[in-house]
Amino acid sequence: MRSIMKTATTAPLSEPVLLILLSLAEQPRHGYGILKDVEEMSDGRVVLSTGTLYGALGRLLDDGWIERFEEPQASRDRQAYRLTAKGRAILQAEVARIKQLTRLASLRVSAKEA
Repeated sequence: MRSIMKTATTAPLSEPVLLILLSLAEQPRHGYGILKDVEEMSDGRVVLSTGTLYGALGRLLDDGWIERFEEPQASRDRQAYRLTAKGRAILQAEVARIKQLTRLASLRVSAKEA
């Protein structure tokens, strides 16, 4: 797992970035769709402003984690985005990191309670 993390990313993802990538892992989406999906996934706990969303999308585009996607029936000013192979690998590495932390936390908490 350590080698996967070093090749994919060096730092844990912020929660908004993780949720944006998770939203795009399911299907390509436009900005408003990402905003609504992030809010739904977090049960309303994470509400992204458009500035935060588009700032994050710009960085993700620059880093090659996502790409613009042309929806066949979308208007010109409505951009859709999708994960790239690199973005999916980074997301999978982050999910693996979180799983490892969760397993460790469960072991430590249950050992303390025993």
